[in-house]
Amino acid sequence: MIELYLSQNNNNSSVGYGKFYPRVSYKQTLNIHEMAKHMSEHNTPFSEGTIEGILRDFVKCTREQTLMGNTVKVDDLAIFKVSVIGNGCAKLYDPETDKTISASIGTIGKNDKTGAAVQSLKLLAQATGEYTREELNKVAKLGWTDKAAAEIAAAKAEAIGGGSNSGASSQGGNDSGDGPTNNDGDGPTNEP
Repeated sequence: MIELYLSQNNNNSSVGYGKFYPRVSYKQTLNIHEMAKHMSEHNTPFSEGTIEGILRDFVKCTREQTLMGNTVKVDDLAIFKVSVIGNGCAKLYDPETDKTISASIGTIGKNDKTGAAVQSLKLLAQATGEYTREELNKVAKLGWTDKAAAEIAAAKAEAIGGGSNSGASSQGGNDSGDGPTNNDGDGPTNEP
């Protein structure tokens, strides 16, 4: 089950100010060794060490392929690919400085019209197959953390006329965004 906690938006310049948003309460992070151990417990003929070696090779090869401009599709999980964050050059060529837009990573000076096209790279993982948003929505089981359930009960009790409301709080700090975002701050979680 995916447990949720509540985060109240405390950014008073946000359209979502004062609203409560659910966040995932992550229990633990499993590394390759821990995943190999977990996988070896699923009645596989392969040892934990063999599985770990295969996973490490897979990570190395996925990294290699994405850095060559390829995408790597892991059926029913994700498509891994490298994406760019661009600088937005005003011109392809600036005759005043004799500079062209370059396929490189860097920054553009305040008065520059061209230069490095790329600000930075990022790795994307896009859900695929049975792990798409639609499929996750069908199979995921959600519930509140004990703390969130107590906060909800306290709010209900206060509204009915008894008890005190401690208010919801964020386990990961106060949310200062404009609305619903995922726990890692990468964007909306309730997109259409």
